[in-house]
Amino acid sequence: MSSEQLTREIGRSGVKASAVGLGTWAIGGWMWGGTDEAESIAAIQASLDAGVTLIDTAPAYGLGRSEEIVGKALAGRRDKAVIATKCGLVWHTTKGRHFFDQDGKPVHRYLGRDAIVHEVEESLKRLGTDYIDLYITHWQDPTTPIEETVRALEDLKNAGKIRAIGASNVDRSELEAYIATGRLDAIQERFSMIDREIEAELLPLTTKNGVATLSYSSLALGLLSGTVGPDRVFSGDDQRRDNPRFSVGNREKATAFAEAIRPIAEKHGASIAQTVIAWTLAQPGVTFALCGARNPAQALDNARAGTIRLDGPNLAAIDEAIAAKLAHMDR
Repeated sequence: MSSEQLTREIGRSGVKASAVGLGTWAIGGWMWGGTDEAESIAAIQASLDAGVTLIDTAPAYGLGRSEEIVGKALAGRRDKAVIATKCGLVWHTTKGRHFFDQDGKPVHRYLGRDAIVHEVEESLKRLGTDYIDLYITHWQDPTTPIEETVRALEDLKNAGKIRAIGASNVDRSELEAYIATGRLDAIQERFSMIDREIEAELLPLTTKNGVATLSYSSLALGLLSGTVGPDRVFSGDDQRRDNPRFSVGNREKATAFAEAIRPIAEKHGASIAQTVIAWTLAQPGVTFALCGARNPAQALDNARAGTIRLDGPNLAAIDEAIAAKLAHMDR
């Protein structure tokens, strides 16, 4: 195990960050059974102390709650962090397409210039900063041309409010449209050992065009962490409670997989989760891995993954275990 955090560049933006990033969806509380602000702040600060500089958040994570907590955690330490946040899920307007309701408020997918200009200012206030390192379109809006959205983002970049441009939850045609503008620095997509769809459609394009890829749900909402066994009970509004992915059968398969790779983890002085994250970062085209944490212990565990370097034989052995233990999971 190396003592140094792996760092990488966000596309061709010149912005560099730790390859392991802290994802703060759960810190927002929504769909995760609430949040503990003090523990969340401590988790963010523990990440920074361990060399994790990439902090990913979004307005939709608790209708601004996650961004507010990130802002409090980074007070006096803004220069140590690379903040990624998002736009495009709005509740101040009903333009675009209705997506879901949160806390009684309808949230729409809308990426028009007017909304982006409004959203960036709100995010800057909540985060307590005057610039965002990576600004990402959260979900795509079929009512607004991508070229219009990118022009608005480019204007924000020229004004110094953002440093790099990203897009999330895109299909191939949307990615091609973003790339055609010549302004895209990164995409953020779901990717894990059991969610590998982007390998065929998206990663060849990002690799060819110098676009970074941030993987989210790298631990499949915790299923691959080695800590979610068949007896685990999910309560409240925890999205995993009724998710077929977290069936008892799937958790048994995940537990069997964890046992299969345990020798590799122990060889590297690593946890199962750290080993899974290190595998993720070793996949062609995957630049960053976002990992959620709600307390300092989880944050430190994730951070250590950025110091692990898996060689070819280790990666091949893990791939064999994936094929043998994680196949045919419930969806």
